[in-house]
Amino acid sequence: MGRLGRTGFGAFAAGLLAVFATTAVAQDAPPAARAAASAVDDDEATAATKSGLAVEDNEPATLHILNREVVTFRARVNGLSPRVRLQRAEERLHQIPSDAIDDPLVVASVRLGNLKGVTFLLGGRPLFSLVPDDADVEARQSLDALVQQTQTRLLGVRVAWHEARDEQRLLRGLLRAAVASGLFALLAWVTVRAGRHAIRWTEAKRDLLAARHRYIDWREFLGRLAVGAMRMARLLVLLTIAYWWLYFVLANFALTAPLAASLGNWLFERMLWLCEGLLGGLPGLATVVIVLLVTRVAVDMLRYFFDAVQEGRVRIPLFHRETASATRRILTLLVWALGVALAYPYLPGSTSEAFKGVSVLLGVMISLGSAGLITQVMSGLVVVYSRSLHKGDFVDVNGVQGVVTEVATLATKVINVRNEEITIPNSVVVSSPIRNYTRLGGTDGTLLCTKVTIGYDVPWRQVQSLLIGAARRTPGVLEAPAPYVYQRALSDFYVEYELFASIADPWQRVPMLSALHANILDDFNAHGVQIMSPHYLGQPEQAVVVPRERWYAPPAREPVPDADHLRTKGRETAS
Repeated sequence: MGRLGRTGFGAFAAGLLAVFATTAVAQDAPPAARAAASAVDDDEATAATKSGLAVEDNEPATLHILNREVVTFRARVNGLSPRVRLQRAEERLHQIPSDAIDDPLVVASVRLGNLKGVTFLLGGRPLFSLVPDDADVEARQSLDALVQQTQTRLLGVRVAWHEARDEQRLLRGLLRAAVASGLFALLAWVTVRAGRHAIRWTEAKRDLLAARHRYIDWREFLGRLAVGAMRMARLLVLLTIAYWWLYFVLANFALTAPLAASLGNWLFERMLWLCEGLLGGLPGLATVVIVLLVTRVAVDMLRYFFDAVQEGRVRIPLFHRETASATRRILTLLVWALGVALAYPYLPGSTSEAFKGVSVLLGVMISLGSAGLITQVMSGLVVVYSRSLHKGDFVDVNGVQGVVTEVATLATKVINVRNEEITIPNSVVVSSPIRNYTRLGGTDGTLLCTKVTIGYDVPWRQVQSLLIGAARRTPGVLEAPAPYVYQRALSDFYVEYELFASIADPWQRVPMLSALHANILDDFNAHGVQIMSPHYLGQPEQAVVVPRERWYAPPAREPVPDADHLRTKGRETAS
C-alpha cells in the first residue's frame, strides 16, 4: 500500500499508526523485539548530541492520534525534553507503512542511560519509550498503570482508524449529518420567525402604552424589559440548537467523535461551574442587596428632608432654600459612595485580579483626567453656596448680560437679549464680578440708569426736569420710588448728568432702556436742548452762563416759597 504519508489517506492515518493491533507483555517480548528496543536505547542515548532541540524546556507534551490523547511525555530522557520526544515519536509514526497497522504491538523493557523504562514497538519498528517519571505523580500513577493505559488508548485508536476507513459507516454518518442539518435549519427558521413576530407584537403594545402616557409608565418599562428578554431568549435558543447540531454531527464520525465528547464535557463543566458560582455567591449577593436597600432608604429620607427645606416647610439654620438642592445631591453622592464601598467586598469576584485591575485602571483614569473637572465642580459649589445668582435672575457676568436659565455643576447658562444661550464656566463666574439686577427687585425695584452730557449754557434744572419727565413717560418705570437725577461731574466743557429710575421687571431692562432713550431724545428736541458735549478751541466772546431769568426754563418750575421764606425775604428788603 506504500508509505502512509504518501497515500490519499496518509494524513488521516498518520497518527493511527500507534493503534497497532495486538499487544504483548514486556517480559515476554521476543528476541527481535528486544534487539529493536536496544536499538532505541542506543538511539535515545546519542540523540542529545545530534539534535539541537535538546535544550528546550521541560513542559509536558502530549501525543494525539486521530484527535485522541494517547500518552503524555513528562520526563527528560538522555537530554531530550518532552517536546523533542514528542516530535521524534511523530516522525517515527509517519514513517510506518499503512499496511503495517495490524502488526503486533510489543512492549519491551529497555534501559535509557541510567533509567529503566519500556519501549512500544510495532512489528519490530520502535515508536516511543516511557520511563517512570512519565507517570502522573499527582494521580499516584505507576509505570505499569501508565503502560496499560497507553495500550488501551492505542487499541481505541486502532478501532477508530478502521471505522474511519469504513465507507458504509461514513455514508451513514453523512446521511445523519444531512438530516440533522436540515432539521437545524428548520428549527432556526421557526425560532427566528416566531421570535420576530413576538417581539413586534410586544413592541406595538409598548409603543401604545408610551403614546397614552406623557411620562414613563411602569408598564411601559416592563414592556421594554420584556422586549429585551425576548431577544435574549431567541439568541439563547438559536445557540442551543446550534450547539446540539454541532455535537450530533461531530459524534457521527470517528475522526471527530473525540471533539464531540470534549464539547459535551465542556458544556457540562461550564454549567456546573456557573451553578457552583451562583450558589457560592448567594450569601454575598444577599448582603449586597441589604446594604443597597438601606442606602436607598437613607437617600429617600435625605430627599424628603431637603425637599421640605426647599419648599420652606422646614427652617433650620445653615440650610437655605437656595442651596437645599445642591446639598441634597452632595449628600446623596456621599451616601451612595459609602454604600458601594460597604457592598463591594461582598460582590462575587471582587477579590479576583481582573476586578482589581479594572478598579486600578478606573482610578488612574479619574486621577489623570479630573483636574479640570474638579476645578469646575468646586467653582460650581462656590457659586451655589454664595447664592450670588439663581435661575431667572437678570445678571451681568464678565460682560455678558442676560437671564440665568441654569446653574449647573460645571457651568452657568445665560440667555442674552439677542436670544443667544451663552455657557459660562463656573471658574469664570467665580473669578468675575457678578451684577445681579434681580436680587433687590422685590424691594425698591431694579435701578435703570443712563448718562447724558450737556453744555454749561443749558440750565441744570431744565435738564433734570426733562430727564425725569422722560423717565415717567417710559412704560414699566415705577412711580415709587420716583426717578431722580445726579450731576455726576462738572467737566471742563460740559456737565454730566445721570438718571436713575426703578423698574419692576429686570427681564425687560434692555428694551426699557431703549424706550427711555427714545423719550429723552423726544423731550430734549421738543424743548430745543441739544444733547452734546461741546469743546472750545478759544475763549468765547460772551460768557457761557445761564441768566437768572432762564433758570427755570420749561419744563422746570420755580418752587413756590413758603411763609418763612417770604418773611425772611421781606426783612432783607426793609433793611
